[in-house]
Amino acid sequence: MQQIKNLTKNKIVNKTYDDERALYNIKDSQVINCIFKGKNDGESVLKECRNIDVIDCEFSLRYPLWHAKVFTLLNSKMDELTRAPIWYSENGKIKDCTINGIKILRECQNIELDNCKINSPEFGWKCSEIKITNSEITSEYFLFETNNVEIDNLKMDGKYSFQYMTNLHITNSKLDTKDAFWHSKNVLVEDSIIKGEYLGWFSENLTLKNCKIIGTQPLCYCENLKLINCTMEKADFAFEYSEVDADIKGSIISVKNPKSGHILVDSVDKIIMEDAVMETNGEVIVRKKK
Repeated sequence: MQQIKNLTKNKIVNKTYDDERALYNIKDSQVINCIFKGKNDGESVLKECRNIDVIDCEFSLRYPLWHAKVFTLLNSKMDELTRAPIWYSENGKIKDCTINGIKILRECQNIELDNCKINSPEFGWKCSEIKITNSEITSEYFLFETNNVEIDNLKMDGKYSFQYMTNLHITNSKLDTKDAFWHSKNVLVEDSIIKGEYLGWFSENLTLKNCKIIGTQPLCYCENLKLINCTMEKADFAFEYSEVDADIKGSIISVKNPKSGHILVDSVDKIIMEDAVMETNGEVIVRKKK
């Protein structure tokens, strides 16, 4: 059991709750080794809690942590019946947890996640000030319309990830995701692997540094796109209508109608400059071998 250094808190230990709002608005408390499930199927068991630590607990009821303020959730489990488990909450730390509830984190602020394993199709929508470290997350729509996010050492599996985000920094991560970073602004990804189709379309101020990029038709319709010391695999029809400054190691299958800027690459199988619907003056430069 993890120890919390606050001996003044009231302790609730080894209890089972299944009633509606079972611990509504509890304050300055530690909830330890409790189970939230049962025939009454009560919702919102910890709604409106203040300054609490939830440790070694199991959840199988809907909406357990709504409108929570100043909380920690440690070494706990939320199963697939824990629908929409954490909404409208702020100043929370979630560590060493397994969460399978759909729609975890909605309109939350200042939340940290560390060493968590999460399966939640609509994870982290419309949130701000989120930090994720050392975690594994599966989510179809990951961090939709969320702002000011720091991510390090994330293994992520999804589809339509990081869409309509602003101010995102990702390091040392593996992202397997389709349609990532669409309509995003001010994104920096470093030292990571990004696998997926149609990466980064319609993004603004997207920078990829020391990254491996895998997938078809990447990085089209971008504004102020930068690639620094990156590699690309299966990249065909890349950079269409993008404003781009790219330094790519290795080869690209094809580049099509870059709007402006320079693409420096070791080799490219095909440069397509035709059938453009706008003026395209981007330049592809093949690096000279020493």
